[in-house]
Amino acid sequence: MRLTERDREILNHIHRHRFLRSDHLTSLLPGSRQQVLRRLQRLYHHGYLERPRCQIDYYHRSGSRSIAYGIGNKGTAVLKRELSLPHHRFDWQRKHAVERLFLEHALLVSEVMVALEKACRNRSNVRLLTPDDATLPKNSAQNREPFQWTVNIGSRQKCGVIPDRVFGLEFTDKSRRKNRSWFSLEADRATMPVMRGNLHQSSFYRKLLAYEATWKQNIHRFRFGWNRFRVLTVTTNPARLATMQEAARSLKHGHGLFLFADGATLSEQKDLFAFRWQTYREGQTAGLLD
Repeated sequence: MRLTERDREILNHIHRHRFLRSDHLTSLLPGSRQQVLRRLQRLYHHGYLERPRCQIDYYHRSGSRSIAYGIGNKGTAVLKRELSLPHHRFDWQRKHAVERLFLEHALLVSEVMVALEKACRNRSNVRLLTPDDATLPKNSAQNREPFQWTVNIGSRQKCGVIPDRVFGLEFTDKSRRKNRSWFSLEADRATMPVMRGNLHQSSFYRKLLAYEATWKQNIHRFRFGWNRFRVLTVTTNPARLATMQEAARSLKHGHGLFLFADGATLSEQKDLFAFRWQTYREGQTAGLLD
C-alpha cells in the first residue's frame, strides 16, 4: 500500500487526539465522506490504524455509532520516522488493552477538541494553540511532561494535576489587540464522586481544590507563563453539572476559573464560540472568548 497525503493527514489527526471516530475524521478532512471512509478501511486492514476491541459491544446494541480508530504499529513507525518526535510521545504499549471506559473518556476529549478545531476554521480571528505553541519558562520546558504538576491543597496535603487536554486560543479583540487564553480540559464520565468527606480520596471537589491552589500559588504564571487560564469541565448530564457548580461555590477563592457543560448539549452546537458555558453561579454563563 502506498501512503497518500490524505493518509498522512489521517495519521496526524489521530496521533494528536489518540483516538478519533470516523465521523470526526470525515468532518475534519476535505473530500467526500465515502473517500475518507475507504482510506480508513485500507489503513486499518494494512496495519496503519487499529480499532480498539472494547468498542465491539457498541455494535451488538446499536449500529449507529461510528468506528473509533487509534494508531496501529505501521502508523507508529511512519509517524516516528516523519515527525521525529521523542519516543515518549508514542505511548502505544496499552493500546490492545484499552478498556471501554478509557476509550469513552478519550473520545469525549476528542469530541470537544474536534469541535474547537472546526470552530477555529470558521473564525479568521481565532487560532487554536497546542501545548507546543506555549512559550514555557526554561525550568518548565525541560520537563518531560510540563503540563503535569503537584500542588499543595492545604492541611499538608499535595495533589497531582494532570489535565485531560491543555490548549489555548489566540484571538483578536474588538480593539484589534491579540489576546491569548489557556484552558485545561476535564472530561468527566461520572466515574468518581463529586464530593467526599475525606480529601485523601479522589473526588471532583479535590480536583477543584487543586486548580484553585494552582491559581492562588501562581503556578500558571511561573511554570507555564500564562497570564490567565480557565478550566473547562464537560460532564454527563445537567444534574451532575449542577452538583459540580455547587462544589465550585464552596471554594474560598478562584470561582471564576471554572466553566461547565454537559456533553449532550455541547454536541448539538454548530459553533463552539457562540456556545455559553455555565459558570459556578446558577444561570450565569460565559463564552470562551469573553
